[in-house]
Formats: sequence, structure tokens, C-alpha cells
Amino acid sequence: MTKIGSRVPLIDAVEKVTGSLRFGTDFKLPGMLYGKVLRSPFPHARILSIDASRARRLPGVKAVVTGWDDDFQIYSVAGEKNPDERLLAKEKVRYIGDEVAVVAAVDEETAREALKRIIVGYEEIPAVFDPKEAMKEGAPLVHEKVERNIARVINIVHGDVERAFRESDAVVEAIFKTPLVHQAYLEPHAAVAQWDFQGRVVLWIPTQSPTLARMTYSNALGITRDKIRIIQMPMGGAFGGKLEYKLHPLCALLAREAKAPVKMTNNREEEFAATLPRVPMVIWMKAGCKKDGTFLAKKAEIIADNGAYMNYGPGILLSATTRQDNLYRLKNIDTDSYLVYTNKVPTGCFRGFGCPQSFFALESIIDMLANEIDMDPADFRLKNASQAGDITPHKWYLGSCGLSEAILKSTEKAGWYRKRKAFPQKQSKDKAYGIGLACCLHVSGNRTFLPFFDGASAYVRINEEGRAIVLTGEPDVGQGSRTTFALIAAHELGIPIEWVNVALLDTDISPHGLGTFGDRSTTLAGNAIKNAAIDARNQLIDAASRKLGVNPSELTIEEGIIFFKKDPSIRMEFKEAAQIVSYEKAGATVLGHGEFIPQNVSMVDPETKTGNISCAYPFVAQVAEVEVNLKSGEVKVLSITAAHDLGKIINPLTAEGQVHGAIAQGIGFALTEELIVKEGKITNPNFKNYKVPRAKDIPAIHVIFVESNDPNGPYGAKGLAEPALTPVAPAIANAIYHAVGIRLTSLPLTPKKIKDALKKE
Repeated sequence: MTKIGSRVPLIDAVEKVTGSLRFGTDFKLPGMLYGKVLRSPFPHARILSIDASRARRLPGVKAVVTGWDDDFQIYSVAGEKNPDERLLAKEKVRYIGDEVAVVAAVDEETAREALKRIIVGYEEIPAVFDPKEAMKEGAPLVHEKVERNIARVINIVHGDVERAFRESDAVVEAIFKTPLVHQAYLEPHAAVAQWDFQGRVVLWIPTQSPTLARMTYSNALGITRDKIRIIQMPMGGAFGGKLEYKLHPLCALLAREAKAPVKMTNNREEEFAATLPRVPMVIWMKAGCKKDGTFLAKKAEIIADNGAYMNYGPGILLSATTRQDNLYRLKNIDTDSYLVYTNKVPTGCFRGFGCPQSFFALESIIDMLANEIDMDPADFRLKNASQAGDITPHKWYLGSCGLSEAILKSTEKAGWYRKRKAFPQKQSKDKAYGIGLACCLHVSGNRTFLPFFDGASAYVRINEEGRAIVLTGEPDVGQGSRTTFALIAAHELGIPIEWVNVALLDTDISPHGLGTFGDRSTTLAGNAIKNAAIDARNQLIDAASRKLGVNPSELTIEEGIIFFKKDPSIRMEFKEAAQIVSYEKAGATVLGHGEFIPQNVSMVDPETKTGNISCAYPFVAQVAEVEVNLKSGEVKVLSITAAHDLGKIINPLTAEGQVHGAIAQGIGFALTEELIVKEGKITNPNFKNYKVPRAKDIPAIHVIFVESNDPNGPYGAKGLAEPALTPVAPAIANAIYHAVGIRLTSLPLTPKKIKDALKKE
């Protein structure tokens, strides 16, 4: 009997579609107050005075805290060694939206009125918004101790790049730009905080990593980690944007001051103007190859816009700098990367962690090289594709690699070679058609920036009724991992999936886990849950063997029945075995422990930036077909064929859903999405003006799964969710080039940019 590979609906689907699931924004406590944030109206200004007396006198206001009321210590996110931020600004503000004060009142209306009554004296000072300008000598300093605003520098050299360029028959170069884009999750950031008499705070928050949040918030609040309990709330989308966020400790700060529970929720404008959007990058890239298509050399400079404060920018920069170098068999690499402070909204994680930016450049350059030597872009990629067993220049070990198979299957399904020839002839007076290909890889777990440990742990608890509860440190952020975890546990226990519940994370009860990011859930947590379920199963099998008088190795479990393999009439219900174990242990329930520590995985070397950072690497090849309106410049994506090497399919239904959602986000990144910033102010902070794709914008999507059976993944599985977004933008850009012969290198690929380029041609 096997459940792995079955199409299983989300175990919380009914709760979601009926509206009965309580998200973070829904949660309330008796006697709860409502908190609001006063934010800076200036991108860069000294704070000369703060007068909150009128706000404190307002009836219904229970607490007001400003940056001048306490000596808030400077902190950073977990793993970052250079703290640069306080909970509330003290000497100066560094972007429009910077937190200056917080208030708690009996209702939201009173809290908003209190904000208006806080008088802040500012002295506006010169600001810098362009990272290239910020790097110049004499530019305004966002942080006075950081010279030329350069927060981090990465230099990487492998091989002999200049010699390889001299040996190249074709050399191309271009400058690529990616914009400031928001995760656009539906549920805004929210938090509820309450302190107890022992000086502990409980936070009910939707977060991707309660463990990292406790580390960061304990530093920000000046308390020890054991004083923070986090109860994970179901969340309405995350996509990397719901790791550590300042609203959570601010809520705790207000609750401590007010001596009452406090709830804080961002409005939509705050979401767009003061959260942590994707890091914009400017990437200069030069590449060379031989006439036969051998990829010889790549040189690049990456300038990444950190915004006003450090979040996960260093890790994102390292990812953008190194991950692209492992996709193809390339030996000569030279990259200089810079993370730069500006007086704009701080930036952070977004699905892909630096890969959507860097692979847009790489996969466009690959097409440019192929075009230069008159070679088919798919053939060029196949010739250079990394293979299973390879050790890359960055010391990644590819235990499995389905890249070549993904390229072959996606191009075959899309009719690649036929359409490459047919589409130019299909062009009419008003419309042109093109087809483009792009690839990428990603990680399944990421040791780039967290030195504490790697891996995951889990408990599988079975009660006296034979029902199982899974506890893990990796929360479901909306992608359906609770269903995957239930499926794995049910498979190993031999029971229906309806008998399994995956508990929401509570740091007082759940295992210590790093959280959900870097496509680590299925591979790392999945392995831990598998091992915990096996441990619990063995306890039940041992109990049944004693009762039935049969050797444990001769027993098996199917659909909740333990039976003798040679004579199924000798049997026992799963429930009875659970009761035997419980009674033998004076009422203790069956508790299976599981852990997974990936072998041969290492932290990145601080000097060379090399290291096998993940136990498994997923690969993707996507083919996009487009129609370009030659008059308006509008691009219509007709179809996307997406082949994903995910190792092994655990649940085809949720896997397909991940690909569909990622492609929708990728289309937005490619064609429409950008936070428009003028003099530091975001001018389109709402869904009316921030253009995410609608249902009508989503093309036919053909999903193909390549099962490379990774040796480290549970049943051979590895990551899927993040890399599914990355190739979309370059595939569309390459298809536009095939259609009209214009190489666009700045995202989003708007009708105006295309129309202007067509006119220029």
C-alpha cells in the first residue's frame, strides 16, 4: 500500500473555502487594545523633538511609546552580525515609513486620532535613492558608519576568466535591471501580544519561522528567548515576506506598556510602503562561448538595493551571486557584488531569494550567446547542462539532476523546434509570435547564512483512539505542507490520512525548527516526519507482536489494521496497539521522535563563498509562448510549459498548484509589477495601482514533473515552490526577442518599453 504520489486535497481546504479558518487578522482576545504606528513622512531627516503629551491625554489611549522614551538597543535579524535598526527611530529616520512612535487605544479610530496628536520636529537632510549614486564618494550616508553606503561586498573568482574570453569565439554583454516588487500576499501583517505575570510574552502571529523570530525579537526587546512564546497562526500568503517583521515586537512593546493584550494589523498602504519587498538589482553581465556552444566564461557586477536597513540582504546577495553559476558546466567565473543602503523601504526575502533577479540576467545572456553563434537556445543549454554527480565550482554536489530531461520534455511538449521555425512566418501586420526557453536551479535547505544547525526534527504522537498528531518546527505558510506532512505520516503508519492531524506550531510544544524558507519543508521536515512516524510505528508493531505472538518483522499495517503478512486473519486494530503502549507506560501516549540531519552539507566558506549548502537541488526548464501587439506593445502570454525536476512527487495535486501559483507570480514580475518610487515615496501602494496578474492574464499552463529520485529526499523528493517562479521572466523575454528581435533587459517588460523599442528599431 502506498499513499505517496496520491492526489490528496488540502486537509484544511474546507476550513478555507467556508471562511471558518481563523487567520492572524481574525484573532482576538478579551479586553484587547488596538495598536497603530506613526511613520516618518520624510526619507531622511534628523529627529529634533517628539511631543506625545496630547496623544497620551486623549480618552481611550492606554499606551504611547516613542523612540525617545527608552534606549532601544540596535538589533538585526537572526544570523546577521551587523545590527543597524531600533524598534523606534531615535536620532533620525531613514525612509518614508520608518517607525517613530506607537500607540494603543480601545479602538482603531482612537488610535489613529492619537497618532495625529503626536508632534515630531524633523530637520530634513539630503537623501539618496539610487544605489549607484549612493556608492559615490560624498553621497549622503544612510548609516554614518558605513562608508559609501556599501553594506556588503562579495568577490568571487574561479578559473581564468580573461583567458577564457580571449579563447571565446563569441562574447556578449548587457545591463539588466529588476524592479522593487511586493510579495502581494492577500493577508496583511498582523500580531496579537499578551504578557503574563512571569514576564513572558505570547505572540499570536503568522510567521514563516517562529524560531528565527524569537531570536530576533528577543534582541529587539532586550529579553531572553525563553521569555517569548510564539503561537503560529494560519496565514493568507507569505512568499518570503513573513519572516521577521518589526510589527511583531512593536506589538509586544505596546502590550507590555499598556499591561493588556494588543492587536496590530497593517493597512494595505502600510503593506506596500513599509514592509520588505524584493531586492532590486542592476546586473552587468558579460559571457563568452566557443563556436560549438561550449560556455567558457562569465563576468558580472551586481549592485543590489538594500533599502534603509539590513534584513536578509547579505544572504540574498550571496544567492544572486553564486547560485546561477551551478546551472551549467561553467569553470571561469568572476563576479563582484555590492549590497547598498538607500533611503528607501528596506528590502527582504521574496520567493526565489535572489534567483529571479540573477537568472533573468543569466538566461537572457545564454540566449544572446546562442543567437551570436547561430545555435538553437535549447541545444546550447543541453550542451552545457549540469549533470547528476557533478561538483560545481562553488562545491555544490548534485546528487540528482534532471535538468537535461526537463529541457527535453518541456521543448517536446511545447513543439519547440517546429515553432521556432514557424513563428516568424506567422507574423502579421499587427501581431508577432515568439517562443522562449529559460532554466534555473534552487536549493532544498540553505546553509548560506544560518550557522546554528541544519536539518529538522518532528514528533508523531498517537492517542489512545489511534489518531496521530504531527508536530514540526516548519509551519505551513499556505503552500499546503500540512497536507504533505499528513500524507507522509499516514503512509508510514499505514492509516488513512483522515486519522492524521498536523498541529499548528507553538514554540512551547513544537520541536525547535528553523522554519519554512529555502524550499526546506518537504526535504528536511518531510524526512524528520517520516523518521518520527517510523519510530511510532515500530512501537505499535512491538506491542502487537507481543499480543499476537508474531515476530515484529512479520507484521505490517494497512488502513489501520496490523496483521500477520502470512496469515492476515491474525490481526489487531491500530487503536488497540496504541492503547497497549499507553497502558504499559502508565497513560503516556505513543510518541515517535524523528530528526533529519543532511550529510555532507556545509556552511559557505567566508572567504571563497564555496560550500555544499543544500542536500538536494531542484531544476526547472520552462517554455513561454507569446503574442506581441506591434502597435500597442502589449504582450499576451499564450502558454507556459513547465518541466520541474522535483525528485519525487509526494502529492501531484498540491505540486501542480505550486507551479500554477509560481507562474502567475512570475508573469507579474515579467510584465506588470513594480513599486513606483519618487523621491523615496511609493506612489502606487494599493492593488488598484500595483498591477498583479488577474485570472484573465494567466495562460494555459502545461506542467511536467521529472522524477530524478534524489538520494537525500524523503522517497526521493526535493524542493519545488521557489524555482517554479524564477525562469518565467527570462523565458518571456526570450520569447519576445524571438517574436520581434528586440532584447529587453529591464523588468517589467511593459507595453511602453516594447513600443519605444519597436519605434527605435
